[in-house]
Amino acid sequence: MKMYNNDRPRQKRGGSFLIALLIAAFAFFMYFTQTEINPITGEKQQVALTTDQEIKLGLQSAPQMAAQMGGEISSKDPRFQEVQRIGKLILSKTQAKKGPWQFKFHLLANDKIINAFALPGGQIFITLGLLNKLQTEGQLAGVLAHEMGHVIQRHSAQQMVKGQLGQLLVMATGIGADNESNRGYQAAMIASVVNQMSQLRYGRKDELEADQWGLKLMEETGYHPSAMIEVMKILEKASSEIHQPEFLLTHPYPEHRIKMITTYLKKHPPSPHLTEGRKLKDIF
Repeated sequence: MKMYNNDRPRQKRGGSFLIALLIAAFAFFMYFTQTEINPITGEKQQVALTTDQEIKLGLQSAPQMAAQMGGEISSKDPRFQEVQRIGKLILSKTQAKKGPWQFKFHLLANDKIINAFALPGGQIFITLGLLNKLQTEGQLAGVLAHEMGHVIQRHSAQQMVKGQLGQLLVMATGIGADNESNRGYQAAMIASVVNQMSQLRYGRKDELEADQWGLKLMEETGYHPSAMIEVMKILEKASSEIHQPEFLLTHPYPEHRIKMITTYLKKHPPSPHLTEGRKLKDIF
C-alpha cells in the first residue's frame, strides 16, 4: 500500500508563513528606521534619501526630464527670465532659504501640456503651456511656491520609502498565501491594488500640503495668496475633459483644492497690503 504524507503541504504553508512574517518585519524595520528631522519644519519624517542624495538625484534627473518635455526655453527669453526672477524672489524672502536644497527654476518649451512639477532636492519645472495661462506675478509665484512646498516637505523621499514598504508587504502577502490553488498570486495582486490606492491617497494628501506651503511662501514674499485660487480655476478648466474618479488621481480635483484654500485663508487672513503683482502680459 502506498502511503501519502498529508503533513507536507501543511509544512510548506507553515514555512511560507514564517518567511512572510520575516519579510513583513524587515519591511517595517526598514520603514521606521529610515528617519530624519526636516531641516525647516523640525518634523521627524520617514524618508528613503538623505538631503544630499535628494539634491544629487534631482540634478542628475533634471536634463532627462527637460528633454522629455521639449527642452528648456532659452535663458535670453524674457519668459524664462521672469520665471527665474520670481523663483529667486520667493527663495530670498521666505523660510525656504533656510534649508539645504539647491532650488533651480526651469521653463520647459512644451506649450501643449499644462503642468508644473518638482524633482527631489529643488529642481522646479513649469511648462510654457501653463505659463501662457497665467495672468499675474502672483499666480506664477503660487505655482512655483507650491512646487517648492513639495521639496521642503520632502514628498519624493517620503513616497519612495512608502513605496519600498508597500512592495515588501505585497511580496510577504504573496508568499504567506502561497499554495497549490494559486492563492498566493491572487493575494499578491489584491495587496498590490491596495498598495497602489494607498499611494494615490498619500499623493493627494501631499498636494494639499504643498498648497498650504504655497500659500505661506506667497504671503512671505509679498503676494496675496488668493492668487492661488485663480491658479486652481485655470487647472480646473484645463482638466474639464478628464472624467476619471478622483480616487484614481494623484491630485485632488481643483474645486476641492479651492475649498481647502478658501478655508485656510479664512483661518489665516492675509495682510491687506499684499498684491497679485504685475500682469505678465506687461512683462513679456
